[in-house]
Amino acid sequence: MSRRNIEFPEDFIWGVATASYQIEGAVREDGRGLSVWDMFCNQPGKIKGGESGDVGPDHYHRWQEDVDLMAELGVDAYRLSIAWPRVIPGGIGKVNEKGIAFYDKLIDSLLEKGIDPWVTLFHWDYPYELFLKGGWLHPDSSNWFAEYTRVVVEKLSDRVTRWMTLNEPQCFIHFGHQTGSNAPGLKLGFSEVLTAGHNVLLAHGKAVQVIRSAARKLPIIGAVPVGIVSVPKKNTAKDIEAARRATFAITAKNLWNNTWWADPMILGEYPVAGLEIFGSAVPKVSTKDMDVIRQPLDFYAMNIYSADVVEAVDESWRTIEPHPGAARSAMDWTIVPESLYWGPKFLYERYGLPIVIAENGMANLDWVQEDDKVHDPQRINYLTRYLREYSRAIYEGVPSLGYFQWSILDNFEWTEGFSKRFGLVYVDYVTAQRIPKDSYFWYKDFIACKGRL
Repeated sequence: MSRRNIEFPEDFIWGVATASYQIEGAVREDGRGLSVWDMFCNQPGKIKGGESGDVGPDHYHRWQEDVDLMAELGVDAYRLSIAWPRVIPGGIGKVNEKGIAFYDKLIDSLLEKGIDPWVTLFHWDYPYELFLKGGWLHPDSSNWFAEYTRVVVEKLSDRVTRWMTLNEPQCFIHFGHQTGSNAPGLKLGFSEVLTAGHNVLLAHGKAVQVIRSAARKLPIIGAVPVGIVSVPKKNTAKDIEAARRATFAITAKNLWNNTWWADPMILGEYPVAGLEIFGSAVPKVSTKDMDVIRQPLDFYAMNIYSADVVEAVDESWRTIEPHPGAARSAMDWTIVPESLYWGPKFLYERYGLPIVIAENGMANLDWVQEDDKVHDPQRINYLTRYLREYSRAIYEGVPSLGYFQWSILDNFEWTEGFSKRFGLVYVDYVTAQRIPKDSYFWYKDFIACKGRL
């Protein structure tokens, strides 16, 4: 195992991240409309324990306490998402002034504490009313998203300069519209899945256009796909090339891959491998569509937690277990620190944009111990090892802007309910009490040392 020192650039941005539905609660307060996750959580058997984001960490009421925790932590930035149905309850049309006012005061408080808000426009809480109209399958869906984007940008861009359009389209389309395991729980035919995905890409492009044209301060813009990474078993030329090819491969009729999303956004075309495998299911795409989708971006953000380990086999590769009994998180994801080396490296090589790690962290088995504290040495070890690898990528020439730890708070972990804890801060879901874990204090010291260890 490499033991090289960890070192990051002086101007590197250290942050934490959350998502609106996972922390806010207050789903029926102050005029908020319903989202597809509200609908999905009400369906028996969909969420572990029958739980929902109705209350959760109750950030909507305790936001000032959470901002104070971030300030004490010493972060430079906070990646938050806006709940579309809180701002426009019907998805389009009348704006909910109480909803936008919540984000208005939150951003003011962040800035007062010296914390830069990085705003994600969509992190899965799609308006239920628009879902009833056809959702991402509707030909006007990208225009609906552009309209919502304009409302948010016109209200907040006098203070917000960092924008991200869509979080993890692989998840909300693949799991939400093909396998049905996530909201809205659809199992569409593959041509419909591709149509929904194309509309999502158009929504991204139109949102970027709106931000560029309407922002009152010069915007810095990216999107946030999943970082689907393969790493080499051995540091040999053959295994490295196999891992690179696997990272960008499309091998099945689904959208769980990097290139079907990022190639149109950045290169202006769908990847040939996908077109060949998907065949006649691919919707007809005009050149004008690609002109809309391909907009200038300032950074490539990605969410990385784990990776596949691959080895070269003839001219192809195979995925293998890292080793028998490999370390795993409470999500049953293998611990692969090298994912924060090879992921940024491969994706920068292909797309040429500065990298931002928009999410990285681990679910751990955390509880309050007899000393009334939460000790989580596994998370500290995870962060140390992953950040060492990210530092190595930067040292070797990968331009990188920042890192956002997932997450500042324990929260509603989608279909896992409250059974998985990712937070630096423990949340008692009965009392809403916040208890900083040992990892919170470790990260605080790490930031204070400017990422040097």
